[in-house]
Amino acid sequence: MLTLDNYLDSHYIHRSNWLRAAVLGANDGIISISSLAIGVTAANVTKEHILLTTVAGLVAGALSMAAGEYVSVSSQTDTEKADIEREARELEEMPEEELRILAQIYEKRGLKPDTAALVAKELTEKDALAAHVRDELGITEMSQANPIQAALASGASFTAGGVLPLLVILFVPLKNMEYYLYGFTIVFLAVLGAIAAKTGGSGIRKAIVRITVWGTLAMGLSALVGYLFGVKF
Repeated sequence: MLTLDNYLDSHYIHRSNWLRAAVLGANDGIISISSLAIGVTAANVTKEHILLTTVAGLVAGALSMAAGEYVSVSSQTDTEKADIEREARELEEMPEEELRILAQIYEKRGLKPDTAALVAKELTEKDALAAHVRDELGITEMSQANPIQAALASGASFTAGGVLPLLVILFVPLKNMEYYLYGFTIVFLAVLGAIAAKTGGSGIRKAIVRITVWGTLAMGLSALVGYLFGVKF
């Protein structure tokens, strides 16, 4: 028998917060470290310098990604909490006005005025704040972000993504290294796009094309900078 919980489990929107952070981190790790390595390689330096630069970039990038994600999601959470507290005060100070606003929201969604008023009244009697938070503010349990979860997902996925091009650097020869990096990175990005699309229930082909095109642009520009400036260590 199909229940509400089973029905919701068959959808993927509840995965959106952590999946977004994980995909962003892994994508950034792969592209950032590959682009950094390609740019340095294009400047004609030794393999030891390339390794040192990419390891430093991997550590700094993972920490920066985790910290940045935590700060940004915490700011979002603080804003949501402030709005909820403001809504709670308004419900205490002007309950009739808030009831009318809730009914108007349901009318705009297609309910008849009498039905909208009845729905608003019954939901208010059950849990007024929950109804307003969900339908007026648009905040739900699935949309609320978790700063710690987002930070850990981003930092760990950046590290996992950044390790892949680092392994390429370790095992391929210095000659034509940038071409090896580009080729393997495209494969890594395609696999990431496919996994992310599969996990999120979206189209795999579109995800692969999107992620590889932008990855190619980033690595191409990094190589160009390396050739133009020819930095020596």
